[in-house]
Order: sequence, then structure tokens, then C-alpha cells
Amino acid sequence: MNTTWNLDKLYKGFDTEGFQTDVTKFEATIDELKHFNFQGYTQKEKQLETYLRESIELMMLASKLFHYASLIQATDSTNLPALKYLNRFQMKMTDLTVVESKFKKWLKDYPNIDQDFAKNDFLKEHEFVLRETIRDAAHLFDDKTETLIAKLKQTGSTAWERLQALLTSTLEVDLEGKEVTLSEVRNMAYSEDPEVRRKAFEAEIAAYKKIEKPIAYAINGIKGEVNTLLEERGYASVLDFTLEQNRLRRDTLMVMLETMEEYLPVFRNYLKRKAALLGHSNGLPFYDLFAPMGKSQKKFTIPEANEYILKNFGTFSPRLHEMASRAFTDGWIDYLPKKGKVGGAFCANLLPIKESRVLANFDGAFGDVITLSHELGHAYHGEAIFGESPLNADYSMPVAETASTFCETIVNKAAFKDATSDDERIFLLESSLQDSTQVIVDILSRYYFESALMEGRKQTLFDETELKTMMLDAQKRAYGDGLDPEKLHPYMWICKSHYYSGNLSFYNFPYAFGLLFAKGLYAKYLIDKNHFVPLYDKLLASTGKSMAEDTAKIADIDITQKAFWQGSLELLKEDIDLFMRLTEK
Repeated sequence: MNTTWNLDKLYKGFDTEGFQTDVTKFEATIDELKHFNFQGYTQKEKQLETYLRESIELMMLASKLFHYASLIQATDSTNLPALKYLNRFQMKMTDLTVVESKFKKWLKDYPNIDQDFAKNDFLKEHEFVLRETIRDAAHLFDDKTETLIAKLKQTGSTAWERLQALLTSTLEVDLEGKEVTLSEVRNMAYSEDPEVRRKAFEAEIAAYKKIEKPIAYAINGIKGEVNTLLEERGYASVLDFTLEQNRLRRDTLMVMLETMEEYLPVFRNYLKRKAALLGHSNGLPFYDLFAPMGKSQKKFTIPEANEYILKNFGTFSPRLHEMASRAFTDGWIDYLPKKGKVGGAFCANLLPIKESRVLANFDGAFGDVITLSHELGHAYHGEAIFGESPLNADYSMPVAETASTFCETIVNKAAFKDATSDDERIFLLESSLQDSTQVIVDILSRYYFESALMEGRKQTLFDETELKTMMLDAQKRAYGDGLDPEKLHPYMWICKSHYYSGNLSFYNFPYAFGLLFAKGLYAKYLIDKNHFVPLYDKLLASTGKSMAEDTAKIADIDITQKAFWQGSLELLKEDIDLFMRLTEK
């Protein structure tokens, strides 16, 4: 079987006539849009519809070109044509900054828009995103200032972000006289050997000393810029802006966080049990958070993994099974690791061809089967939005992990049911609990840290010592007595790239939302499987054109109420209770 993906439906090469024609058309379309007439409102309905249709045409063209170059680059990081074209496309897209600013301001003063929504089906289809645009326009500066900000960001937050990426990716860690990279030493946290885990952690902590000062400047620079800009734009707080980005109400977030905090003792019990099993008496050392438990000898070939996923997806719906079957047979997946290929895994929804492509680094472990299931969940989300207008296909972070976590849950539950020994059950269960603990407990610690940092940064700069203290305080508040207070990780603010963006703040709570929302949906599915499946598909299709609260209502779920979040956390508690019973011996 072929283990690489097929990109021919996008293009058959950079030098082909199809690719070159589309590059020319892409650049010409942007040049035309730069001269779009946003003067007056005498032909307003026609102007708005024309601009939206031209924007959709450009989106489809840009998506096809960008994805082709980025997917080539993902499997061959040294591919010069891919890098060259990506840079060329990104530079050209900056020409749209002024166009988009003019459009937003024109739309903000658009008279009687409700009347046009009522009589024009095309505009009505895009009402949600247009109302978002009107809301955002209230926070814009004049065109000259917006352009200046975009340019200054390149030497401000974007430069600080690149510095963090450069210093962490080139940091040399001294591990018993041998130089290793930061990613290599951090991966040793998953080793079966406790000495390897401990020594790797100590080497990692020691290495950060070399880069702590410049990265402290970087995080201060980014958060200072974000605070200043958003205050000037008229946002009440950075969190308020982030909630608008995430299409989530503040009261929904707060009730979710409060409920998570109520369940922290449950997670701490799991951590203390794991600590005891590993021979620790004062809570779990940070370096043993990812220590493997139990045993699983099962290795999968690619055909076996595909078959296992198909079998279990089929228990949910024929549509999910059929999509996965196409993914396996039609060249959607690039399976194997190789030199020059990026690590990890991702899924790209390709709207222009109504298909997805999945990158994996498969080596046969059960975790790789789960990863494939997860990414195919993203592909299934893509199937739902391919029927929507491209302007309604951009879903927010909190709901982005819904389908992926749901598919992961389907396969995980089946694997646990198929397990033939307690050792294997403990392995599967504890692997899942590691992930849940990160998404509930560690995410809370990151939220606490960033909240303190954003608020404090309004008045002062924080040096590396203060940042370490803030991180330790956040970890103690979240993990409590579950972790050994003498063996925490004071440098988690350095190695998490999520803190280093001028455009995304609080890049943490959406992960918790995604897990708990998917778990709640899965519980709903178990109650009434036949009725749930069409509702679920409809829910996924709505994610690009509604608030998270309204999306949830499609499945008759009220995420503003504590009861929903309690139900999801109870499912995680059941897993922890089962782990406690299995490890009592």
C-alpha cells in the first residue's frame, strides 16, 4: 500500500500550468480587490454581495495554493520552491490589510442591514460573520495606523515570538556529557526507566538557565504589546477580546473553570496513587507525570490500524466509516516518519477539493492508532463544513477539538473493552488519564499563570525569577498535593510556545472546553445513538457560523449551566475511580 499522501487534486507540481495560472490569478485578484469601491451606500446591497463573492473566490484560490505549498513543506522542510512560494503568498496577503480595514469600516455604517438580510438569501447566509465584522470594526484605528501596527508587529511581538522559537529549538542540553536538543530531552519524560526520566528533567531545568533572561524579555514584550493595543482599541480586558475570538461568553467560561476546580481533588487522588505506585511518598515529581503504567505489547501495522479504526468508526455511523475508508484508499494520509518531515500530527481541511489530508508519524504503537483516530475526527469535521459557504467554514478554537476528541473516545473505549489483561487495561486507562490531567489540571495552571502575568504586566516588568515564582504558584494552586512541591517545573513559561503570540492570548482554556464538550456529547450519544448522529453532523456544520452556546443547543445541551460540565467531569472521574480500583492490589 502507498504510505504517502497524494496532492494531485491540488496540483501536480510547482512548474505545472495549473499551479502557475492560479498564482497569477491569485495575485491579480488581490490587486483588483485593493481598488474595490467602498464609497457610499446607493448600491450597498450589490456592493456587499459582490465583495463577499470576490472574497470567497480569493479564499478558495489562496487555500488551494497555500495548502499545496505548506503540505509539500511539511513532508520536506528543505523544499526551496515550497518555502519560496509560501513567503511570496504571505507577503502578497499583507496587501489586503487596508482593504479589510476599509470594508469593516464601510460595513459598520451600513444602513438598514436587517432589511437586506431579510430580502437577500446570500447575505442572510452570512449574517453571523457579517455581524461579527461590524462588532470588530468598532475597535479599529484609521487605515494608516492599522498599517503601521501591522508593520511594527514584525519588529515587536512577532520578533519576540521568533526569538523564543529560535532559542528553544537551538538550546543545547547537557545530558551526562552529551549534547541533546530540548525536544529530545523532554521526550524522555515518557521513558520506562525512572532514572532516565529524572536525569532528563534535571538536565532540562539546568539548560533553561542559559536562555531565561532573553525569553523573560520576550514574554514581557509580547504581553505588554497585547495589553497596550487592546486597551487602546477599547476592549475591557485581554480575556474579553479572547472570548470574542473564541465565540464564547464569559459566564460560560467561568462556570466551566469553577466546575473544573471542584473536581481537582479527584485528579489529585489519581496523581497521589500514581506517585505511590512509583515509590514516591510526597506526591508525584513533575518528571513522573508521563511515566508509563501497565503494559501493552500490541503493535499495529498500517493496514491493521486502518482496519481497527474502520471497525470502530462503523459502530458510530456509516458516514464516518465511509469517510475513513476514502482517507485510507484515496491517498489522504502521509503515515511514516522520515528525514525532513515535521514531527507530530495534523489534519488540513481542503475546502477547494472537499477533502482533507492527514500527516502522521506512525510507528505502530497504540498511541499512533489513537492519533490517527484523532486526526480523522478533524477530517470528519471538515466533511461537515464542506457543505457550508467558505465564509462560514472558519470555526473557533473551543469547538475545533470536538470531532477529533469524539473519534478518539470511540476508539479508546473499544480498545479498553478489547483488552485481555489488567496490565493492558491499566496501560490504556492511565495513558488516557495523563492526557485528561494535562487538559484539566495543567491547563488550569497555565490559565492562572497567564491571568497573573497579563494583569501584573499593566504595571511592571517581570524578571525571570519572578516569572518562575508565578509559575510555581500556579502549579501549586492547580496540582495541590498531587505533585511533590519540591519537584515542580518553574520554567514551563519558557517551553510552551502558546504564551508567545501577539494575536492569541489565553491559548489554554479552549483545550479544556474541547475535551469536556466532546465528552458531554459522547454521553449524549450513548443515551440515544440513532437520534444523536444527525444532530451531531448538524452541530459540526454550524461551528463556523454561531456562538459556542448556540452550537451546543443543536444537541439540546446548555453549556451555560454547571450541570453539563459536571456530567463531563463525572465521566473523567469514572475513569479515575476505575484506575484506583485496578491499582489497589
